[in-house]
Parts: sequence; structure tokens; C-alpha cells
Amino acid sequence: MTRKLISTASVLATLLSFAGPISAQDTTPIKIGVLEDQSGDFALATIGKVHGIQLATKEINDAGGIAGRPIELVVYDTQSDNTRYQEFMRRVLQRDKVDVVFAGFSSASREAYRPIVNQFNGLAFYNNQYEGGVCDANMIVTGAVPEQQFSTLLPYMMEKYGKNVYTIAADYNFGQISAEWVRNIVKENGGTMAGEEFIPLGVSQFSQTIQNIQKAKPDFVVTLLVGTAQSSYYEQAGAANVDLPMASSVNVGQGYEHKRFTPPSLKDMYATVNYIEEVDTPQSKDFVKRFHAMFPDEPYINQEAENSYAAVYLYKEMVEKAKGSTKIDDVRATLADGQLCYDAPEGKMCIDPKSQHTSHTIYLAHVNADHSIDFPKKWDDIKPYWLGDVGCDLTKNDPSAQYTPSSLPPKL
Repeated sequence: MTRKLISTASVLATLLSFAGPISAQDTTPIKIGVLEDQSGDFALATIGKVHGIQLATKEINDAGGIAGRPIELVVYDTQSDNTRYQEFMRRVLQRDKVDVVFAGFSSASREAYRPIVNQFNGLAFYNNQYEGGVCDANMIVTGAVPEQQFSTLLPYMMEKYGKNVYTIAADYNFGQISAEWVRNIVKENGGTMAGEEFIPLGVSQFSQTIQNIQKAKPDFVVTLLVGTAQSSYYEQAGAANVDLPMASSVNVGQGYEHKRFTPPSLKDMYATVNYIEEVDTPQSKDFVKRFHAMFPDEPYINQEAENSYAAVYLYKEMVEKAKGSTKIDDVRATLADGQLCYDAPEGKMCIDPKSQHTSHTIYLAHVNADHSIDFPKKWDDIKPYWLGDVGCDLTKNDPSAQYTPSSLPPKL
């Protein structure tokens, strides 16, 4: 058993030391379960999520906690292993009795644990960019979704570079459903698909894929690659002089490939992100300063770290709006007026009561030849509208389902 659990005694001793004045009525900790990959293939992108949660927890406890109660973190390393998500989700809900769980990087991990959250009527935050479509009252999603990323990114790329598009995507539900979005949006904007490939997780050799792309001669490549192994594509494509613009909803913002690989392998990559550490605003600069003060060795603050940080504050707003209750029905009721918001480092985030997804500021991050970042475009307050368009309304019913562009046609 691999478990990175901070002992109850040490957590309480530490957190209560900076909790400040708390209510005499209820000083029991609010317990947040944290199930994230601190080792394994996805760890590079997810350790920052744990750190973002820890930073927000320290700040909130320093200021007096949530409704006067300190936060206690119960942390497990899921090791990029979906069976561990299932094992630890049962453990935090049944044995550790957490009030809320923050869990998961890959969509496969989310779908592995989601039935367990439903079984025990828990509340889980999924703080990750993903392929969209989850309509589930037991889930709150703070990551960006396709209508916030692809509906902005692809029309921009097609206008700038051309309408002949090639997609390479990780071969699991994230990549497959995201590729559906790409096909649909390309078609609706008068474009054509020059090709499409799905790459198994763990693959690190791309010579055949590169040959296929060169033969197809697209105007740009949509890269939806995930994990340490698949990111090998970029240097291999650079060595082969592919020299095509790239578009992504997942790269740069998660795996900070522009920092990890030698220039100019990511030259002219365009990624729609809700946050990266290069965002040049006073709020972002202050966040980066505070993050590095607590975690001086953090290599990069990605959008998932910011999502996770913001999620703690959003949950705080929910509990305090529920007058201190952590019961799922009470905290969900606080979403009804659509005003459950937080001024995050990216900008204002609000939880949509129908889908329980958040609005975002979306930045178009462009990687230059020297791997510096500029932002040619920004979209403010993009709502997570697609699930509402296809009938998801968690204020009325809970299908606990995931919809895809093929299962219900979106109105884009």
C-alpha cells in the first residue's frame, strides 16, 4: 500500500497553529481528501495540483479556516493507476470520512472513481482540463472544457493557417472525445480532416506518425498527447523538420513542454489555457510569488495547479454560504443563484448551477521559436454552455452520465 497521508495528529498540530481565532461552536476540521498522481506517468503535471491545494489550505487556515473550522488534508498518491483511485476513493469516503474529495488527472481515472463517489453520495472536485460532457450532481469541475478551448482555438487557427487539419491524440476517452470535437468544429468552419491518429498511452516513438503527417501535408496539426512518453513527439517532429503550426487544448498548459524541451521544438504551438504562470497580470504575479515562496523548487505552475488552488477557495465559499454545513445537499444548494464565484489568478471563476462546471478566462498561449510565450488573444468569461445546450440541468435531475458530441449534437 502506497499512501502519502499526513497523520491526523501532525496535520491538526500544524494546521491549528495557523488557523487563527475559531468558533467555539464547532472547531472540528473540515477534511479534504486529495487523490492525485504524485508518481507515475502523469506526476510531472499533477504534483503542482497537490501543492496548489496545500497553498490554499495554508492561506485559508492562516485566515481562520472555513466558517471558523481548520482544513485537514488527507492525501494519497494514486501513482497514475486507476485501480488505486478506486481503492483510495472508497477509503477516503468510508474510513477517513472526508467532507469532499479533490481527485484525478486523466479522464480514465475520473471515470474509474466516479461510480464510487455516486455510490456513497460523496462530493468530488475534478480540477482538470478535460473532454467535457460529465453531467453528475456529485461532481464539480473546475477545469476548462471543449467549448471554452476548441471553439476558440480552432476557428483562430483555421483563419490564420488554413483549413486542412491533422489530429494526433492519446488513445483513451480524453483523446477520442476531444478528437470528435475537433472533427465537428473543423467541419462546421468549412475545413477538412487531412488525417487522424490515436496513440496508445506509453508510446514514445513517432517516426511513422511523422511520416504520415508529412505525406498528408496539413495546414496545422492538433496535438492531444498526454503523459511523459507521448511528449517525445515534439523533439522527434522537430528533428524531422515537420515545421507545422500546432494547436492543443492540453499541451503547454499541463506538461509545460515549452520549458522542458529544447527550442525550437514547440515553435508555433498555440494552446488555449485558462492559466499558465506567464500570464502577466498583477493577480497572476502575486499568485506565482506566493506559490514559489511555499514551494521554491516548483518547476512550473500549470493550469491544473491554479484550478486546484481555486477549487479550495470555491469550496470554502460553498460551505460558508451554506452556513458552515458540509452536507452535499446544502453545499450544492449554494450554486442555485449562479453567483458562487472566486476571483482566481486567471480572473473570475463562477460555478454554473446546471452543469456544475466553471466559467473561465481563456488565454491563447503562443510558443515562440525561443520557447517564450506571448498571448495574441484572450477571451473573457467563457461559460461552460454545451452541457446546458444538450439538456444537462442538475438543478432538476441527475443522470450521472457523460455526454459526447456524437451522443447528443451540440449547438456550437
